[in-house]
Amino acid sequence: MATILIDLSPNDMQRRLHDALTVYVDAMRYPRGTESQRATMWLEHTRRRGWKAVAAVETDSTAGEEPTSAQLDAAPLLGIAYGYCGAPDQWWQRQVVAGLHRAGVAPDEINQLMSNYFELTELHIHPRAQGRGLGEALARCLLAGRGEAKVLLSTPEIIGEANRAWRLYRRLGFTDVIRGYHFAGDPRAFAILGRALPL
Repeated sequence: MATILIDLSPNDMQRRLHDALTVYVDAMRYPRGTESQRATMWLEHTRRRGWKAVAAVETDSTAGEEPTSAQLDAAPLLGIAYGYCGAPDQWWQRQVVAGLHRAGVAPDEINQLMSNYFELTELHIHPRAQGRGLGEALARCLLAGRGEAKVLLSTPEIIGEANRAWRLYRRLGFTDVIRGYHFAGDPRAFAILGRALPL
């Protein structure tokens, strides 16, 4: 077996959406059924400016052997990452801007931070494949060659930042933008993190 990173086109994402959402639900430990709530949104995201997605798949090809397109199409999905260019009309950006205003950040600083960025929207590794470096590999692949000045993301707060996601983001040089933020409609606290590009 070999693990391979592949780019996903919007059509690929539509075709593999169930698999991608299964990875997401399992990685986040969400209840079954969450997939159907997210499907429309994930497909809508594929139409946003600068959208890019990458996946980690497990093929039955041996090391050094190039897998066929049929093998890649049938290969189980181990991880998924995607994002797109941030824009003022997007819900996430409006939420973050409101949080920055509440935190007392000056308008000029907010404008500078929230212009010309890539939103790392989703990055998930199936639990059975965690701890193998796939999260970092997907993040580096997704962010390679981006033209934006910075990358921003949100992640649930964890006591002591003690989980794999937090360790990954800190290892990649992400720093705090906002801590303890509550998005509308979600009772959990989130951190907004960012760093300059290139990675």
